[in-house]
Amino acid sequence: MGNSLFDQLKKSGLADKSQAHKARTEKHRQIKQQHKQKPKPNETGQAIEQTRLEKIERDRQLNAERKAEADSKALTAQIKQIIETHRQSKGVDHNSDEGIVYNFVENNKVKSILVSKTVQQQLSRGQLAIVKFNESYELLPNVVADRICARDEGWFIARNETVEVEGEDDPYKDYKIPDDLMW
Repeated sequence: MGNSLFDQLKKSGLADKSQAHKARTEKHRQIKQQHKQKPKPNETGQAIEQTRLEKIERDRQLNAERKAEADSKALTAQIKQIIETHRQSKGVDHNSDEGIVYNFVENNKVKSILVSKTVQQQLSRGQLAIVKFNESYELLPNVVADRICARDEGWFIARNETVEVEGEDDPYKDYKIPDDLMW
């Protein structure tokens, strides 16, 4: 019972010692070559890896979109806080008769707000800017308007720039141009 296949073949005369040695060395070589060769991934493994890579890329894109949305919300919150803390009074109530109507352009449409005489002068000199905030118009100092403009330019409706150019050869230098022209 303890006889190996080689012993049985040797007794029957079908194999001798040299053939057995040759068979063992050939089998040993085949085993070594199998270990040296890297196993090729099968098609299902490639499909799984491809699916995993696609999922990772999709997750990256979703995270980038979420981060951009969160950054946008944070920027909007900052701008709203700046507007709330620095908004200026218009000088008159909405129902007051003593206010002056100040006209400005928003999206190619003429809009107007009721302001006092001093606020109108500040607006015409470019000291104040108008922004749309919560479906109404608020007045901000020009310095604060610059800070908001650096963050996002889409908030501004009207802003007058003051340009002081007085040349010596200007024939109209003796005539002052009024800042408070109404249109």
